[in-house]
Amino acid sequence: MNKKYQINLSESQREELLGLVKKGSAKAREIRRAHTLLMAADGKTDEIIAEILHISVATVERTRKQFCSESLAATLTEKKRPGKPRKLTNFAEAYLIATTCSNAPVGSTRWTLRMLASQLVSLEIVDSLSKSTVGRILKKTN
Repeated sequence: MNKKYQINLSESQREELLGLVKKGSAKAREIRRAHTLLMAADGKTDEIIAEILHISVATVERTRKQFCSESLAATLTEKKRPGKPRKLTNFAEAYLIATTCSNAPVGSTRWTLRMLASQLVSLEIVDSLSKSTVGRILKKTN
């Protein structure tokens, strides 16, 4: 079968990948990508590689494509992931801390996490906020 992204490893690249696989001290994803590239260079099909390594065919195809369009180093290393955006802005965190340091509402002796969360929601500083998030932020700031 004629593949769009053919893997042709130089001797130095093959040695680097074999060293990475044999040493076994790299991250699991790096080792799996190295195995993928070595098998692809040996002429195995994507389906066979996926079955042997217990990954999807799409993962094998992505690894092939990245190697051909970028470099060996870029293929092996993990890219940064953006992650979930912060729930509170710096202003909202500052307001939360200031509210925590202020006097408790009438009828209470101190602020609770749930009261702080509902205070920020009622003032429309945030759309929603859990008491766990409030606790995490206050713990971070001592």
